[in-house]
Amino acid sequence: MQIWSESSDETQPNRDVVSRLWDGSSSDVSEVQIDHPSDQEEALSLIGLVPWVLVRCSDWTMVPLENLVAASRGTSTRIAAAIDEEVELNGAAFALGGGVDAILVPSHLVDGAVSVLGGKWDKEEAQDSEAVIEEARITSIEGAGIGERVCVDLTRRINDGQGMAIGSISGKLCLIHGETIQSEYVPTRPFRVNAGAIHSYALMADGKTKYLSELTSGDEVAILSSSGNQENATVGRLKVETRPLLLIRFELSGSQGQIVVQQAETVRLISPDGGAISVTNAKEGDKIFVLTDKRSRHVGFALNAEVNET
Repeated sequence: MQIWSESSDETQPNRDVVSRLWDGSSSDVSEVQIDHPSDQEEALSLIGLVPWVLVRCSDWTMVPLENLVAASRGTSTRIAAAIDEEVELNGAAFALGGGVDAILVPSHLVDGAVSVLGGKWDKEEAQDSEAVIEEARITSIEGAGIGERVCVDLTRRINDGQGMAIGSISGKLCLIHGETIQSEYVPTRPFRVNAGAIHSYALMADGKTKYLSELTSGDEVAILSSSGNQENATVGRLKVETRPLLLIRFELSGSQGQIVVQQAETVRLISPDGGAISVTNAKEGDKIFVLTDKRSRHVGFALNAEVNET
């Protein structure tokens, strides 16, 4: 993380720790004053278009800054925050765990910024980890009462071996198979994924996540296969109905995950052999595929920060 200092101050800051003396303008920095929600939208619109966005908040709040930090991750834009009071340093430096990319402070706060950051100011930025499909082992299956589940009806058909990445933990999403497999009780619905309980995360086409409760017609979702190939599909309709649910717990690489799905034979989990296991036939020890990602999420954006979801 960089430390910038106001160049107009009479006191000269420690140049050993200051990356930039800010004189009010620079060709690579777009400055936005956030006084109203519309100002946040202006700042968000610059992400991906400019190297730096410098944010000033007249009434300092963390939410706009957190939203900007989350939106900028994985883009070419970095976020700087102007800080006037020492009490604001921690919030900016550690927003969403990772913090902004630079803090702009008056010269008299430079030493305080170094103290708050510890050694963080001179560390290289961590690279985003990649999401990968891993094999997991089911550890238990139990009833989860009655709740709302979401069927995602797409505007095109998907194939055997394909489905959506869904789960209760954003970094451990199960591959839920589409309703492409013939059943003796109901006809196939090759455009449908019976995704799970309404609180679950769903992986979107752009790599973000949304809660199933937030999906709407026209959204683009990711369609994954056991080989890891991704296609995209458009949501045409959502069916939210009250049904009996199952809680399926699993483990992989020494960590735990879970998913809540409808108790129905047509709900299937994609397995490592490319097949599909019905949740009504699944048992402890069965192997399933899970999309893992060490990054945490903020309003759907992936970012390098520590979070514990259970």
